[in-house]
Amino acid sequence: MDAAVAAVATSIVTESPLTGLGAGGYMLVHRGSEDLVLDFFVAVPGAGGRKRSSELVPVPVYFTAESQQVFHIGAASCGVPGVPAGLVAAAERFGSVPLAELVAPAARMARDGVTVNGEQAFFLEILTPILTHFPEGERIYAPEGRILGEGDTYRFQALGDALERLGAEGAEAFYRGEVAAAVSDWVLERGGTLAREDLAAYEPVAREPVRAAFRGRQVLTNPPPSSGGVLIAYALALLEELGDTGLEVVVGAMEAAQAARGEDFLEGLLSDGFAERFLDPEAVGRAASGIGDRRRAESGPVDAADRLGSTTHITAIDTDGNCASVTCSNGTGSGVIVPGTGIHVNNMLGEEDLNPLGFHRHAPGTRLPSMMSPTVVLGDDGLEAGLGSGGSNRIRSAILQTIVRMVAEGVAVDKAVVAPRVHFEAGAVQAEPGVDEEALRRLERRGYEVVRWPDRNVFFGGVHAVARDPRTGELRGGGDPRRGGAVALA
Repeated sequence: MDAAVAAVATSIVTESPLTGLGAGGYMLVHRGSEDLVLDFFVAVPGAGGRKRSSELVPVPVYFTAESQQVFHIGAASCGVPGVPAGLVAAAERFGSVPLAELVAPAARMARDGVTVNGEQAFFLEILTPILTHFPEGERIYAPEGRILGEGDTYRFQALGDALERLGAEGAEAFYRGEVAAAVSDWVLERGGTLAREDLAAYEPVAREPVRAAFRGRQVLTNPPPSSGGVLIAYALALLEELGDTGLEVVVGAMEAAQAARGEDFLEGLLSDGFAERFLDPEAVGRAASGIGDRRRAESGPVDAADRLGSTTHITAIDTDGNCASVTCSNGTGSGVIVPGTGIHVNNMLGEEDLNPLGFHRHAPGTRLPSMMSPTVVLGDDGLEAGLGSGGSNRIRSAILQTIVRMVAEGVAVDKAVVAPRVHFEAGAVQAEPGVDEEALRRLERRGYEVVRWPDRNVFFGGVHAVARDPRTGELRGGGDPRRGGAVALA
């Protein structure tokens, strides 16, 4: 738990366009017989009675000269952040080292600066229109009139101060003190709805994980009101019902999960007992019976430009089988960086995948739904793996395929993470090179559109996983090269 908190604090510095103290997240904890998800994701503001006086700002992001996607930023996109409260709660409940010590290295890095590597430079480049939309961001990310590139030094003094303050004082200043006041005032003055009352009311929530039985294991993942974990559990239940994990069946399970994600599903996430009803064996059995005969209920291929998963994931496991699997995200960031606080506020109210029925529809105080799904796999002898992924809507397909390879096919964790993936959405199967070509042709003959990618791509997520041999305690990790992943043993 200490390692996970320290790594999250470090990612706030080294992956600052993707996460931060203005972000939200989830930590799935497995410790002995205790399993829970600490939900510190973004909440909807507006409890202070404030009305929006500005609109979402559409900003095009170009992945290539021909490929672009529009994101929505500005004060109207800012939700209530949860990361400061989440890190404090995790450290207090599960940690053995004072939070001040855990965040100290990250605070030093923010002040002294870190050298931008190739993966970081890629995200800085494509997010330039957001990071430099307002002068506060331009001063940090383009201090010499151009966006920071590989080999340059990224430095954010105020973020170092904020991390140090979080370690010394806890979350109080960020939700009820002067930092909260500064963030709220800045957003409200620019037409958002993030009031001091919203911040003061925010609390992390401990939730029971959703569970799916698969090949003699229990897979635990993120429960409602998040959506991703329930859909992963649903797809695994379908595969278990069918007793088959071939490519065509996996695609069918993805398609069934996508079809289930309708308006009733999104509204049901906020109701008690929804996961149990959604995963009812009879309902799963009916859905499984239609896989293989299903025809396209959707039309139009997924936009291949939607390849940015502005999400970070860290899994930490010890030889005793304790695990902290934690996923955090700032969306693409709102561009709203509050001077003197070190906080770049999230743009979750402007993220289309979190608001599929339209923007500004959720009630104040509710958690936004998310595809983020920190996950663990338990066997008869204890923990076998912890994993999670970035990748927006591809999170669920990336985690699903990694579990299938590790559990059903016996593939080693590092090879399971690297293995080529598919993703079904909007009537099309997206496929990386190396996927079984004959199976893809069979899908085409059954009416699927298949889009073959020329190279492995970050579009397909960034799974970071650790596997544990429950008999010996031996640990192995897989860091996804699609996202510059890394593995460390201590």
